[in-house]
Amino acid sequence: MINIVLIEPEIPQNVGNIARTCAVTDAKLHLVEPLGFEIDNAKLKRAGLDYWHHLDITYYSSTDDFFEKNKKNKDCIYFFTTKAANLYSDVKYPDNVFLVFGKETAGISENILKDNLDFCVRIPMKDTLRSLNLSNAVAIAAYEALRQRDFADLKIEGIFSNQ
Repeated sequence: MINIVLIEPEIPQNVGNIARTCAVTDAKLHLVEPLGFEIDNAKLKRAGLDYWHHLDITYYSSTDDFFEKNKKNKDCIYFFTTKAANLYSDVKYPDNVFLVFGKETAGISENILKDNLDFCVRIPMKDTLRSLNLSNAVAIAAYEALRQRDFADLKIEGIFSNQ
């Protein structure tokens, strides 16, 4: 099981795109409030298209609520941040991994990062630019965890139509 955790996401289109990624990869989506939009936002639904009924979503009232409800998973939680020294591709992700991402404008709180340095990872990028788009970062992380599992339970072969 792959769990995608978004702490205080602000942009509905990003969450919609991430929801679609979760649906096609069978990942569980965790949304930590406050959200920067209403969950019924039309832009959110449009970005996720018709995949919403395929999602397994859990909501948390705060970051503390998320950590309290997932304290037994502490060694399975990885924090994606531009501040990390470890590369995301160097980690062997455990079963039932939680891939955590912060809000678009500020990332994950430095207090959380400092308390979890061994579990902080980064996606390489140019040092003169701030960061990747949140939905792109989630897709990269999710597919690395899936690759390590040989894309188990996912269709890996395409078929051409007879046309």
